[in-house]
Amino acid sequence: MSLQDILSNHVKQAVSAAYEIDLESVEFQATRKEFAGDITVVIFPMLRFVKGNPVQIGETIGNYLVNNVDEVKGFNVVKGFLNIEINDVYYLNFFESIKDEEKYGFITPKEDDKAIMVEYSSPNTNKPLHLGHIRNNLLGYSVAEVLKASGKKVYKTQIINDRGIHICKSMLAWKRFGNNETPESTGLKGDKLVGNYYVKFDQEYKKEIEKLVDQGQKEDEAKKNAPILLEAQDMLRKWEAGDKETVALWRKMNSWVYEGFNETYKDLGVDFDTLYYESKTYLLGKEFVAEGLKSGVFYKEEDGSVWCDLTEEGLDKKIVLRADGTAVYMTQDIGTAIQRVKDYPDVGGMVYTVGNEQDYHFKVLFLILKKLGFDWAKNLHHLSYGMVDLPSGKMKSREGTVVDADDLIDDMAETAEEISEELGKLDGYSKDEKQELYKTIGLGALKYYILKVDPKKRILFDPKESIDFQGNTGPFIQYTYARIQSILRKADVKNLDSIDSSLSLHIKERELIKQIQLFPEVIQNAAVQHSPALIANYTYDLVKEFNSFYQNVSILGADKDNEKRFRVQLSNTVANTIKNAFRVLGIDVPDRM
Repeated sequence: MSLQDILSNHVKQAVSAAYEIDLESVEFQATRKEFAGDITVVIFPMLRFVKGNPVQIGETIGNYLVNNVDEVKGFNVVKGFLNIEINDVYYLNFFESIKDEEKYGFITPKEDDKAIMVEYSSPNTNKPLHLGHIRNNLLGYSVAEVLKASGKKVYKTQIINDRGIHICKSMLAWKRFGNNETPESTGLKGDKLVGNYYVKFDQEYKKEIEKLVDQGQKEDEAKKNAPILLEAQDMLRKWEAGDKETVALWRKMNSWVYEGFNETYKDLGVDFDTLYYESKTYLLGKEFVAEGLKSGVFYKEEDGSVWCDLTEEGLDKKIVLRADGTAVYMTQDIGTAIQRVKDYPDVGGMVYTVGNEQDYHFKVLFLILKKLGFDWAKNLHHLSYGMVDLPSGKMKSREGTVVDADDLIDDMAETAEEISEELGKLDGYSKDEKQELYKTIGLGALKYYILKVDPKKRILFDPKESIDFQGNTGPFIQYTYARIQSILRKADVKNLDSIDSSLSLHIKERELIKQIQLFPEVIQNAAVQHSPALIANYTYDLVKEFNSFYQNVSILGADKDNEKRFRVQLSNTVANTIKNAFRVLGIDVPDRM
C-alpha cells in the first residue's frame, strides 16, 4: 500500500471514532517547505460532514494517528492543514523494497489485456523527414513507451502516405529532369534525392504559371492549366489504372525513400511494430459507408454523395463519399481504423499522433466510428500537438526551406562537440568515444527539449539553448547520471549488505527517497494524459534533489560505514530511476561525460 492509502484508512477511522461519521475520501497534498512534515491532510473538505473548528479536528486526527499508526511519529496543525511527520523506518523499508529493482516504476502487461495501437510519423514519400516529423516521432514513440511502462500492451504503427498527386509530382520531375539519377550515383539518401525533385517540380510549375500569365491567362486559370500539373494529374490517373510503367517508377522511387526513412528512424532511435500504406488503404471504408446508409448513420444527397449529419453533436455535416463514388480521407480513415482492429483483434484503443491542425478531423472520425457501433471507438485519442518553429522562422517543403531531420541530428552532435570542447570535460577519451558521446548528448538535448514541453504547446526550438549543462536540459540530467556512475565506480557497489533499519535519515536523504517514491505514479499519470512532459520534468526535479543531497551530504566520506553503504545505494537507485525515466523518453544516458 502507498503511504496515502495507509494514512487515508486511518484518517477515516479517526473521524469515525471521534465524530461517528464515515468519510468517503481524504484529500492530501505535499507539505509546504516552511512546515515540518512529509505529507499533509487537508481538513477543509471534511467540514461539509464534520462540524467544528478545523484546527481542533486536525489535532484530534493527528493524536489518533500518532497513537495508532506505526509510520507516524508526529504532527502539527496549521489552520486547516494537518502536517504529518513520517518516521525513518517507513522510508528505509520502502527503499529496501525497491533498491535492487532495475525496472522500478514499470508494470508488466497482462497477456489477456487489451492492447493500444499508437500511430506516429506517417510521412509522405515525396520528401525527407523534417523538424515537424521529429516532434511527431519523439512524441508518438515516447507515448507508446510510457503506455508500455504503465502496464499496457502496445503496438507502434504508422500509415505511410505513398500515393496521390504530391507523389506524382516528384515522379514526373525525376522522369523529366533526373537523367536516371539514383541514390547510388549521386551519393544522396533516397528520401533527399526524391525530395529534391519535389522542389524541382514546384520551381518548374511556377515558371509555367508565369509564362501562361504573360500570355494573358488569369493566375487562377494558369495554376490549373500549367502543362506540368496536367501531366502529373494524368500520371496519377495512370497509377490508379495500374499502368505498368507508372507503377514501376512509383515502386522504384518509393523504395529509395523507405531506405532513407529507415536510416533516419535508426538515428533518431524510434521503431514500429507494423506499417500501413495509403496505397493499400485508400479504398477501405466504402463497405462501412454502405452499412451506415442502411442503419441511418449516413444519408445520401440528390447528387449521390453520402454524408453524416453531426449538427446535433455541435459539429457540421461531413461528406464520406463523393457523388462519383470515390472515397475522401474520412472514408479511408474509417476503413483503416476498422482494418487495424481486424488485423490485431486484441486492440482496444488507438492513439493518433497528429498536429493540432487536424483536431476537427479526429473529432468527426471518432464520433462516426462510435455511431457505427464500434465499442473500441470510445478508447480513441488524438495526441494533438503544436508546431515546432526555429528562430529563423516557418518551413515550407515545396520551396525547400524545411529543416531536414538528418541535418538537425548532425547539427545537434556538432553543437554538443563545440560546447563539450569549450568546457574541457572529455579529457582521456578516444576520438571514437568522443563522437559517440557527442551524438548521445546532442540527441538527448534535442529529445528532452521537445518532450519536456506539454504536447499541446507550440515550441520555439533553439539548438544552443537545448545543449546547456545547467538548467532543465537533457545534458544536465545526463551529466548528473554520469556523476553518479563515477561515485559508484569509486565505491564499488557490488555485494552491499541490506539496509540498516536503525539509521537516522538526513533531511536530504529523506527528500530524495520521497522524490523516488513518486516515480510510479508519474508514469501512470503520464500514460493517462499522454504526456511525456510529466516524466521529463519529474526527472529534472529528481536530479535537482540529488544535486542538493550531493552538495549537503558526504557520500564516500561518510562518518559511519553503514551510512556510506546506504548513500551509495541511494545514489545507485537515483541513477536507475533516471535511466528508467529517460528510457521511456527514448534518451540514452552515458556512463562517463
